[in-house]
Amino acid sequence: MATKIVMEALSPTMEEGRLVEWKKQEGDAVAAGDVIAEVETDKAVMELVARAGGILLKQLVPAGTTVPVSSPVGWIGAAGESVDGGGSAASSATARKAAVATGPEASSAASVPVAAIQSREPEGRIKASPLARRIAADKGVDLGAVSGSGPEGRIIKRDLEGVSVQPRLAAGGRPTTGRAGGEPAFSDVPLTQIRKSIAKRLVQSIGPVPTFYLTSEVDMERVAEAREALNAAAADQGKISFNDIVLKSVATALIQHPACNAWWQDDHIRYWSEVHIGMAVAVNDGLITPVIRNAETKSLRDISAETRDLAKRARERKLRPEEYTGSTFSVSNLGMFDIEHFTAIINPPEAGILAVGSIAKVPAVVNDALGIRRRMRLTMSCDHRVIDGATGAQFLKTLKLLLENPLALVW
Repeated sequence: MATKIVMEALSPTMEEGRLVEWKKQEGDAVAAGDVIAEVETDKAVMELVARAGGILLKQLVPAGTTVPVSSPVGWIGAAGESVDGGGSAASSATARKAAVATGPEASSAASVPVAAIQSREPEGRIKASPLARRIAADKGVDLGAVSGSGPEGRIIKRDLEGVSVQPRLAAGGRPTTGRAGGEPAFSDVPLTQIRKSIAKRLVQSIGPVPTFYLTSEVDMERVAEAREALNAAAADQGKISFNDIVLKSVATALIQHPACNAWWQDDHIRYWSEVHIGMAVAVNDGLITPVIRNAETKSLRDISAETRDLAKRARERKLRPEEYTGSTFSVSNLGMFDIEHFTAIINPPEAGILAVGSIAKVPAVVNDALGIRRRMRLTMSCDHRVIDGATGAQFLKTLKLLLENPLALVW
């Protein structure tokens, strides 16, 4: 008896998934546990495995399709077995090959302008680097019309250099163009799963959560000196960043102020005795917050190594669900983009998030003398249902003390 393949909930918050690529084709033998497809969830690209063995009889949805959790996407069964959705593997595969061989696109695809075939979805996932995908989306280029020069035909940045987009045709065959250079007036890019998730989370936060903001300016001279000394002694063991020191300081301060290390739970507040810091990382088309668990127990060197590993795999969309869920407090650092000051949006059910600005050399008075100091601005967004003004202020005061006296981190 044939077994239905369904879109599984591959992460705790997943409500739908986009089938990125079929790893098994119709007619292929499948063993229980084999990876049959890759699925883009709201946070990562994960593997969909077979729950039974047999032959992949039918792919019910093509690559690139987004379907709700628990929806059928294919069938596994005995060779030649009939299933819902039409025919057996052999007959459907034959029909597909015939359509490719005899379709009008077979002889004319090479001469069709890029914009004219933008609505055509390729049957399988197109191999392209993340940068190439972003450039293609920005330029409105269909990757299906581009030849890749990378490994195994992968489309890379240089393949998109010089690629032009023909004006789209409006009703009546008239091109719709922008104001300059005959470029299209606009391009519609479907939402990715991560962008959908971000939009949903922001609506949950910025509306219902009564948020207030606290800003403090920190002298970073001693942190800069300590960092230089640590990195000089580290040799090839990996460099410690300013962000690593901020994360360690936040974890230490949260242990002293557990009222800020909390979740709003509608009918109660959950105060955490462990510190799990969500570290905001920019990825293609979105943001993800990998979690440094039990950060209060880890050394600067441990935090430095873990942040590099998590950030790398976050950008590659290879994080496991347990690596980006369950944070008790978050930190968002835009200092590397030369942003002096900003406010971050709370990630429910957390009660607070810290926004970290750039370190800049500015005139400052120290011991009644004017000089040039490295300074940094911190802004904490607080859920007023959990954190009062004085509570948040005391946390920031402790955090500032730790950063201005980094030796306190080793007490």
